[in-house]
Amino acid sequence: MAYDAFLLLSFGGPEGPDDVLPFLRNVTRGRGIPEERLAEVAEHYRHFGGVSPINQQCRDLLAAVRADFAAHGVGLPAYWGNRNWTPMLADTLAQMRDDGVTSALGFATSAYGGYSSCRQYWEDIAQARAKVGARAPAVTKLRQFHDHPGFVAPHADAVRSALATLDPGRRASTRIVFTAHSIPASMAATAGPDGGRYEAQLHETAALVHAAAAADLPWDLVWQSRSGPPQVPWLEPDVNDHLTALAAKGVTDVVVSPIGFVSDHLEVIWDLDNEARDTAEGLGLGYARAATPGTDPRFVTMIRELVEERIAALPRRRLGTLPVWDQCAADCCPTPQRRGAK
Repeated sequence: MAYDAFLLLSFGGPEGPDDVLPFLRNVTRGRGIPEERLAEVAEHYRHFGGVSPINQQCRDLLAAVRADFAAHGVGLPAYWGNRNWTPMLADTLAQMRDDGVTSALGFATSAYGGYSSCRQYWEDIAQARAKVGARAPAVTKLRQFHDHPGFVAPHADAVRSALATLDPGRRASTRIVFTAHSIPASMAATAGPDGGRYEAQLHETAALVHAAAAADLPWDLVWQSRSGPPQVPWLEPDVNDHLTALAAKGVTDVVVSPIGFVSDHLEVIWDLDNEARDTAEGLGLGYARAATPGTDPRFVTMIRELVEERIAALPRRRLGTLPVWDQCAADCCPTPQRRGAK
């Protein structure tokens, strides 16, 4: 199949105080989240002037991808569309249509399988194309990349750099804690063609990053950024609860590595650089937070390689063994509404 554009697909975020609540309503539409909970989350954004870092991070990544494409002869114009805030995906597709684009490759800023991290992007694409109507470009999402060297290596280097800031005299009682966004347990159970793929891929990434970092320290995978009613089970333990448990076991220092994320957006900064750091300080734990890939050249190269897999049928570069897939099966990662109806 011939492709004539590249599309960066991301979550979106507010870019000023007046954007915060409308953005949060977009994110939670149809989920029955009470307004008081939205107001509570809004305070996290207002702590940073109402501006989420994610949009600027996307601008930076888009610029890096364009430069990399130009340097390596990939002749695809690059666009950017968001799920929940400007530039909205439907508006971007309309611009692409007006520019004569007919078929694009889409790169979602999420490495893993699962409803929110993968399938929902397919739904967003379908809804945006329906809104644009006639001549809306087709969009084919690139595969998941949780085990690509260009994703694993920057995380591994970041773990090593964070570890170097801690007291080497307490190395024997230091632990690495990998984190990812928690999801409802029922959603996790259906996250892949054979169930449980979100958790399994994250465990594989954690093992790959740990091995590449050559840290020779014990590690755990835990969860952050939980939302929703407390009576609904989500993946646990929460990172703050886990830090408390580690301190009780005699751990003195931790490196926290957010392998569930590609950039330092607000959930990383708030949940790890504020809440988890405060928890660690209260427990007397030495604390170092590892960086995310962002615009690391290896990550940017990875994006081009994913494109070249499709346009030039190049072999997949992978470090793991778990399945990854391009097109979701019909029964893969069902929506929360469909799960509730069963």
